[in-house]
Amino acid sequence: MRTDMAIERYASLGQAERAGVDVCEEAGDGCKTTKITVRTPAAGRALGKPEGVYYTFETDAFPDVSSLTGEKTRRLADLLTSLLPDRGRVLVVGLGNLAVTPDALGPKTAAGVLATAHLPPDALEKLPSLRSVAALTPGVSGKTGLEASEIVKGVVRSFAPAAVIAVDALAAGSVTRLGNNVQLSSAGVEPGAGVGNARKALSEKTLGVPVIAVGVPTVVDALTLAGDVGTAPAGTDSPFASMMVTPRDIDAVIDSAARFLSLAVNLALQPSLTPEELLSLA
Repeated sequence: MRTDMAIERYASLGQAERAGVDVCEEAGDGCKTTKITVRTPAAGRALGKPEGVYYTFETDAFPDVSSLTGEKTRRLADLLTSLLPDRGRVLVVGLGNLAVTPDALGPKTAAGVLATAHLPPDALEKLPSLRSVAALTPGVSGKTGLEASEIVKGVVRSFAPAAVIAVDALAAGSVTRLGNNVQLSSAGVEPGAGVGNARKALSEKTLGVPVIAVGVPTVVDALTLAGDVGTAPAGTDSPFASMMVTPRDIDAVIDSAARFLSLAVNLALQPSLTPEELLSLA
């Protein structure tokens, strides 16, 4: 099973392999949060994930426009706040390809982030509660000829943020997680890993600052899906082996997820502003 979701990887482990991994759950207000903490290198190898904290935020559906300012968004913002440093500049990076709908989550989320780093220094001094934030969409190497990680690394050197928030589309192992799950992690992100096209990682090790990864599963491995419904052919030459499946309404899913994530990011970075104020400014 190809998946970026720590919760799915954990479910596939045997009892002995779960040593060094702590799990706790919390439910309420129409959503459920599972916190997975990978405490040791051995646990990380078993899980296929670096050491760190992984939150899975599950709900029946992402909020629509009428309920966007409600409790679900605030709860997601609180989770993100728990992973961020208390102060300092933040760079929000929208990973992915705007021209490919299932991969457009990062760029669309970054477009909704309230950027404040361009404001004059005296303006920020008069508004001390306003955090300095920059948003970046580095594109994909097939379009730019450059690795996204190299572009981000250059901006980090110049901007000197206290942390980076990297938003990316993810692959899941189950179709039931599409359009209603968010994964947050303190361990950074390896773009494309879940679809077998891994690029250079964005992490504290590679960038020199904490990297908080935020993602929504938008595709499922076709071979896993075919196995679930009992149609996967035997052998290694399956026609499903290199295919990924996405929902028919993926454009609506991406738009809804991007609105949800961008407001949650803005709430976490600018807690002095109300959701309504942020929606009017971003």
